[in-house]
Amino acid sequence: MTGTGIRATNPPADQPDERINLIVLFGGESAEHDVSCTTAAHVLAAADTDKYRITPVGISTGGRWAVATSALDALESGQDALPGRLDPDGTEVSPTALLSAAATEPSTTVVMPLLHGPMGEDGTVQGLVELANLPYVGAGVLASAVAMDKAMAKQVLAAAGIPQARSRSFAEHDLTPSLPDDIVEELGLPVFVKPANMGSSVGVSKARTIDEVRDAIDVALSYDEWIVVEEAITGKEIEVAVLGNLEPQAATPGEIVPGDDFYSYDDKYVSDQSYALIPAPIGDAALAEARELAIRTYRALRCEGLARVDFFWEDPADHTGRGRGFLCNEVNTMPGFTPISMFPKMWISDGVSYPEIIDRLVELAIERHGRRRRNTKH
Repeated sequence: MTGTGIRATNPPADQPDERINLIVLFGGESAEHDVSCTTAAHVLAAADTDKYRITPVGISTGGRWAVATSALDALESGQDALPGRLDPDGTEVSPTALLSAAATEPSTTVVMPLLHGPMGEDGTVQGLVELANLPYVGAGVLASAVAMDKAMAKQVLAAAGIPQARSRSFAEHDLTPSLPDDIVEELGLPVFVKPANMGSSVGVSKARTIDEVRDAIDVALSYDEWIVVEEAITGKEIEVAVLGNLEPQAATPGEIVPGDDFYSYDDKYVSDQSYALIPAPIGDAALAEARELAIRTYRALRCEGLARVDFFWEDPADHTGRGRGFLCNEVNTMPGFTPISMFPKMWISDGVSYPEIIDRLVELAIERHGRRRRNTKH
């Protein structure tokens, strides 16, 4: 890349470099910074360097963009030299200069924003890349923003007829002393209290008493000004990986069996007590229904590229007669992407390798960009 002092992985000697320039963004300003650094390490280790000239760009928790020097040095030594977690520090670069320079290169550039949570997965970075006229992996501005905000996503999915658990959403400025009591009267106990704009179960609490509800609201408000409170569901946690643009496809669904009281941040990334069952043991008919409902949900939010659609499943055959079937929990437009994360594991179970998933995401980014740009030119 010229004019920015940036170097990327080099082509073989004496050969023109016809590879796609893959700018991998990782880190970010959200509480999911560390998860992103781990995700990016695995993507860099698996990406085919015969196809891609990789530029790893780290974003600090303070919003500083830098070409990740240690990651680039490791790539030049061979992908086996990459650590399990990338360091976002390096040569500072202006985001606009980086993207503008990439847009003027003769070779194709694709941006891969492996960012989780606010200021990365919520449409902000996607909008920046749109303005730079570059293709990028994952959902567009609208889908990213709506899916990130659980309160708004619930409204959109309800309008589309997607079944969900009972819930209440409110803003910090609407919180009154009596509101927790009103919510418990409506939803019962226990409930889950979540910040609307956060992922990886950050800031999520299970509250069993009214005092715990009040405490959980305080915790959630430390992450976001919008709060979602949901009824607790007794059922299986079913996840579905979806790939595609206009014609999305769903992988075989899997079940998450949490090792904690619920699938918490520690359960996902620290204790390693949870495990996955692929396919989920819910029967062929229910598996087919989950795939169909995941695609409906994906389309309702206008997702493209990839997403993981999460459901609770209350068995309709349960002897209590209260089983409501599938209830959509949330849609993650940039799910965890390590080889042991559910999104790639479900595709790998269906015979699609980890490097092939990366290739498909890049292809989808280029296809979507070309289609969208055709529609904006007059």
